[in-house]
Amino acid sequence: MKALVLSSGGVDSTTCLAMAIDALGRDNVSALSIWYGQKHKKELDSARAIADYYVIPHYELDLTQVMSYSNSSLLSSSTESIDHRTYGEQIAETGSVSTYVPFRNGLILSMAASLALSLYPDEEVTIYIGAHADDAAGNAYPDCRPDFNHHMNEAIYIGSYNKVRLYAPLNDMNKSQVVQEGLRLQVPYRLTWSCYEGGDIPCHTCGTCRDREQAFADNGIVDPLLSS
Repeated sequence: MKALVLSSGGVDSTTCLAMAIDALGRDNVSALSIWYGQKHKKELDSARAIADYYVIPHYELDLTQVMSYSNSSLLSSSTESIDHRTYGEQIAETGSVSTYVPFRNGLILSMAASLALSLYPDEEVTIYIGAHADDAAGNAYPDCRPDFNHHMNEAIYIGSYNKVRLYAPLNDMNKSQVVQEGLRLQVPYRLTWSCYEGGDIPCHTCGTCRDREQAFADNGIVDPLLSS
């Protein structure tokens, strides 16, 4: 069994990567990162550093052209700024969050399935995705929901001659539980990056900064990016 882990360079995907390596061994794991026109490349730089840390193959693909028609605040082409309110506050006002990128995970998973079949044509492959319960809460990111991943798994499995599966091991965990599992696996969180703003230091106020820092605090430690 091989694993292809979607790696954004953040806390969740890096925890997923550690879980895959723990389950299957480093020699059976590869990482995939996607450039889709983000406002910064800090997370991709982190993904490369994490792949180097674990000494695994790291692949990069580009979705920029497709996403260039979106005005998601996460994108460099957007006219919108990052909303620094909590996800809950954004959903209460608009029913969605400004950093949702239209069907991003659906496209990324399709690309991952194609790459998995190309890299490992004669083997079974599991695609790991780091979607967790807080991402899906309140339908903030509908393409992170368990039912979405369930149906994507069915489609990928059917469309790959029953060779490729999707696995979302964090779907029932909140962010604090994800960090707890990562600490157990000694994930190098100091190499990860989550902030939507992509400055030299985290902004502390965007939705992902808030969730990340609280998750570390819930585990009785300071976020390594704040203590380094």
